[in-house]
Order: sequence, then C-alpha cells, then structure tokens
Amino acid sequence: MINKIILDSDPGIDDAMAILFAEAHPAIELKAITTVYGNATIENGTNNALYLKEKYGFKADIVQGTDRPLVRDPVGPTVIVHGETGFGDVHAPKVTTLQADPRPAYQYIIDAVKAEPGEITLVAVGPLTNLALALEAAPEITSLVKEVVIMGGAFGMNEHRGNVTPYAEANIHDDPHAADIVFTAPWPVVVIGLDVTEESFFSKDYLDQLRDDAGEVGQFIWDISRYYLDFYSKKVGLEGCHVHDPSAIAYVIDPTLFTLREGPIRVVTDGPAEGLTIQKFDGRKHPHDDWGSKPAQKVGVKVRNEALLELYRETIIDYGHQK
Repeated sequence: MINKIILDSDPGIDDAMAILFAEAHPAIELKAITTVYGNATIENGTNNALYLKEKYGFKADIVQGTDRPLVRDPVGPTVIVHGETGFGDVHAPKVTTLQADPRPAYQYIIDAVKAEPGEITLVAVGPLTNLALALEAAPEITSLVKEVVIMGGAFGMNEHRGNVTPYAEANIHDDPHAADIVFTAPWPVVVIGLDVTEESFFSKDYLDQLRDDAGEVGQFIWDISRYYLDFYSKKVGLEGCHVHDPSAIAYVIDPTLFTLREGPIRVVTDGPAEGLTIQKFDGRKHPHDDWGSKPAQKVGVKVRNEALLELYRETIIDYGHQK
C-alpha cells in the first residue's frame, strides 16, 4: 500500500534524515514538504527543502509555512543543535532554479486533503503551527485526513521526559497552544515522542557504515550529522544521536514497529511546565476533567529499535544505489 504524505517539517539535520527516508521508501508517496520555523528560520528551512528537492530530484511540492507561534513569543532557531542555517556545517546554497508553491502551508494542506479525501497522512516533525492554522481556517478537514503522525512530546515513558525543559519536548514547547489544538481535534493522531525516539540511536559507527554503503546519499547524511554528533557528544555525552524525526516516517511505513497507548492528550500552555504533554489513559471519572471530553489519541510507548534501524539502513542504501 502506498501512503500519501504531506511532511510538515522545520528542515534541520534529523528532518533531512526523515525527508530522505520518506522520499526513498517505496511505501510512501511524498506529496509535499511544508515548512515551519523551529530548527532553522523559515527562510533557511524552506531553502533547505528546496535544496534537497533540487539535489535529489524530488517531485514533492515545497511550501513555505508560518514563521511564528500562535500566541507565545518565538523561541528562535535551534542553532546550538542544527547550526546557523539548519544543516550543521553544510550550508545549502541559495536555490534559484526552483520556487516554493505560492500558497501558505496551511492553505496548501487544506487544498490537498480536500482534493484527495481520506488519502493523505499529515506527518508533522516540527512545531505544529501550520496544522493548527489549517484547523482554524477549515475545521472540516478533520474528517478528510487519513491520519496525523507527530514527532513531538514526552510522556515520561521509558524514563524520557523533556529535552528543552525538564518536562517539555522542543516541537511542543515552540508552540504549545498549536499542539493543544492539534491533539484535541477530532481526527486520528499518533504521537511518536521522546518516549520512543530516544530508545533508538544512530551510533557513530552506524552513520559511518551508512556513509560507506549508501553512496552519495549516505555521504550527505554523514556530512550533515557531524555538527549534530558534536552537540550530542558535548552536551549529552553520547557518541551518536537519537532517531527523532525519522521515527515518525518509520511509523507510517510499518506501524508494527511501535506499541501505542490510547487516551486524550492535553498540553500545558504556560508557566514552568509550558509544553508538557499529558495523556489520560485510564477510564477513571473525575469531578474536574479537561481530558474527558476530548478524543482519544495514540502515543508511542515502546519501539522495536533494532528493526527500525535496519529499516532505515536498508531504505537509504537502496536509495543511494539508485542515485
């Protein structure tokens, strides 16, 4: 079965890993990359997406999204993790041969799902502002989207909590109001958060082997990962990096890689716990319950990490040999 996806992304290093994974796997038809602020500025992120399209001949549309959260002040690009322009030490030249679609990302999403009702999965691996804007402009799209797969959040499973605050994951923290809108909308959401993405690990040796086995594509992934691995080594004490954004793509390809837990989700939108994601996963009744009336959504709580790593490796090697 071919899964048609729109990948909403803030093209940084692990986003590029995910974009190439989506483009490479035969079970996915990458219809579009919609961009959002986050790892890079919206201008750099959009140029990075155009650069990948030009470099690898993507058919996917590139669509520029919003440059700021709905309510909170912008946090700013994550330079410490992704470098000045988003791809670490690799600075994509300004793309002049291609242009982004003229529509804003939220409108593109609305138009696309209305044109192919029930067929498109939205995969969001950055802040969720574009999706929230689409919901606000056309709430009827909730019945037209096949599924919404999100890399974001942390629910405390497997001892994983926050990565930008003690309890908040970066994508959700960047726009907690948008995340709460997306999680509580009546459409099917699967959240692949730090609970599972930090259970999978691209080791230094894994990336070295990918460079050696996957041709120019493997070399590109290795090149952009140098800055990322330097951050992980100095700040986290790890020789490698967690598999964040590619895990959302892996779920679309093979949902059996993950064990899911079901229940409504809310997001704390201000105060010291801003960006905290909380799922109610029992049937207990409470006199005060801001979860009870919301739709049950699914959260990844376990992952078959070795199978996921092998899926990524095989997909990129096969793709590399075609280039």
